[in-house]
Amino acid sequence: MTKREREVLHLVAEGLTNQAIAAELVLSVHTVRTHVQTILTKLGAHSKLEAAAVAKRRRILR
Repeated sequence: MTKREREVLHLVAEGLTNQAIAAELVLSVHTVRTHVQTILTKLGAHSKLEAAAVAKRRRILR
């Protein structure tokens, strides 16, 4: 997982919306959506909530 994907995942785990993540990281919402989809695929998750849980279990997030 790239550094940017980990940054997005961290904000997802904090419960931020795609719009809030985009504002925080100065990205477009489209770019955030793309990162989220890539993260879901890499983690084998079906939702942002599941991705956060899997990442914590795998110690990708602290």
